[in-house]
Amino acid sequence: MANRFTLHGMWVSGPTYKVALMLSLCGEAFDYKHVNLREGEHKQPGYLEMNRYGQVPCLSDGKFNLCQSASILQYLAETFSRFGGSTAEENARIREWMFWDFDRLAPAIYRPRAIKKGFRQAEPPVVDMYMNEGNLALGTLDKELAKGEWLVGGRPTIADIDVYGVVHYAGEAGFDLGQFANISAWKTRFEALPGFGSPEQILPQETRAA
Repeated sequence: MANRFTLHGMWVSGPTYKVALMLSLCGEAFDYKHVNLREGEHKQPGYLEMNRYGQVPCLSDGKFNLCQSASILQYLAETFSRFGGSTAEENARIREWMFWDFDRLAPAIYRPRAIKKGFRQAEPPVVDMYMNEGNLALGTLDKELAKGEWLVGGRPTIADIDVYGVVHYAGEAGFDLGQFANISAWKTRFEALPGFGSPEQILPQETRAA
């Protein structure tokens, strides 16, 4: 019997990892289709029919295709009734963290990581700018995590999943998480959740059926 979900993505992609991580934490098997960004598969007509933005990831739920990792996380939280907020206020706080992540944290970590891996090129002052912005964003996150174990509602939510999917790559980007004690403790708690897996554990490097 075919799996309900098919994840289209690339294993080095942080946003792809976020969606795979959510599915894994929910105990949901999924098929996986590798999208070769280097060969431009994400800009081909067939893929653009599923994801108008020509990006990864894309999640297929039957014939319904979703794009943008934050939106996909919200959809899955509603679908499985897991990792969402229990009140309108909690859901608003969750969205705040996810929007902040996209605006402040993700660019400042994903971009220097891409530069270090040779996917992007930038002059040293640009790299320094990203590093400064990343440390400021990590400081904001660390300060918030001093208030409680999780970002919203005293339990793990898609806010944590979304933010973890960026923080996981901080070391590859050149950030020292050792100076952020609250983030380090939160990261340890998160990695102890049932169903957790690293990108290497839950994302294949080629197309596969679960």
